[in-house]
Amino acid sequence: MAKIVLDRVDKVYSGGVKAVDSLDLEIRDGEFMVLVGPSGCGKSTALRMIAGLEEISGGKISIGDQVVNDLAPKDRDIAMVFQNYALYPHMTVEQNLAFGLKLRGTPKSEIKQKVHEAAKMLGLEQFLARKPAALSGGQRQRVAMGRAIVRQPQAFLMDEPLSNLDAKLRVSMRASLSQLHERLGVTTVYVTHDQVEAMTLGSRVCVLREGKLQQVDTPQRLFDNPVNLFVAGFIGSPAMNFVEAELTRGDGGAQVAFAGYTLPVPDAVMTERPGLEGYLGRKLILGIRPSDFEDSSHASADWAPMAATSSVTEELGSEINVIFTIDAPPVEHKDTADLAEDAAEGESEMAIPLIENKALWTARVNARSHVRPGQDIELAVDTRRLHFFDPDTGLAIGHTDAAAVDTPVDTLKKD
Repeated sequence: MAKIVLDRVDKVYSGGVKAVDSLDLEIRDGEFMVLVGPSGCGKSTALRMIAGLEEISGGKISIGDQVVNDLAPKDRDIAMVFQNYALYPHMTVEQNLAFGLKLRGTPKSEIKQKVHEAAKMLGLEQFLARKPAALSGGQRQRVAMGRAIVRQPQAFLMDEPLSNLDAKLRVSMRASLSQLHERLGVTTVYVTHDQVEAMTLGSRVCVLREGKLQQVDTPQRLFDNPVNLFVAGFIGSPAMNFVEAELTRGDGGAQVAFAGYTLPVPDAVMTERPGLEGYLGRKLILGIRPSDFEDSSHASADWAPMAATSSVTEELGSEINVIFTIDAPPVEHKDTADLAEDAAEGESEMAIPLIENKALWTARVNARSHVRPGQDIELAVDTRRLHFFDPDTGLAIGHTDAAAVDTPVDTLKKD
């Protein structure tokens, strides 16, 4: 096991295209780090540079105590698991698992022991004599993981290993991966574009955008304290609702007004977010997560009321997504525009749909709610969990790490 450190790492392709831009990241010894972001954000390039499959253009990469900039992939003591499994079709499962050890000249008795240990760990014992063509997608992926495990490397590098599997199998394989990491404790770097996968697997999650690090933190902290509009909209499903709003102070304290609604802002929120007082009387961008709504008949008494008319309901069994319009246009900002573009490419569940230039919001409510499409519903909002963003920079107001994020100067979306 070993920690992996990327120190101001760059990757510039011909034509000056910068795929990775001054990436600083420390992956701790034994950590499961997930790199996540939309298509083209540089996550796979970063992984391939750690592996040695891509030359770096600048900076330094260390694995353990060794700088590996000039080391060949085979000398870095890492094992990769790819999206396409990369199994040898003419070999049996047992031969595939043993192949890397044979190349190293490992004694036969040791190979046999390691292969059978890995096969038992992954539930592959009954498939050892089969060839890959006779296996399901999930079984092939387990063989690919087994081939990495038997090598006992310093680190595992995984490039979207579950993306070829169907939805149900991906869920079970995620659980298997978590159990494997818990058991083996090997430093793991995992690339995915699926933020649900990132949230369920990562000890910490690194969000990338256009080759730049946006935020790295535990999944829960990313969800609760996103550093900017982009992270707020990318992390979480359904995505966070945004609207331009005005922060004012009335007789009862601070309040935020938008689209004909006025919500109180608790004193604790004003205190906990340094700099928010400075936005009194000014426009800002308000964010509310779907999970911070509830049908008022099932909500806490101190949650703020917010009436709406349901356009669509999605009954999920354990909860209901209530989709409704608000009388305000979608937020026009570079961050939200990038999220909408990414959604159009199928890389994220976030979208910004339009109905007569009105934003479509989502509230997640109790499954016992009787709301149906076209009905009026009294929602309630947990105002202790409101999010506020600067309308120019897109940075979260009062977030301690916001100043460190490299934000484009041209923050407004232009036609």
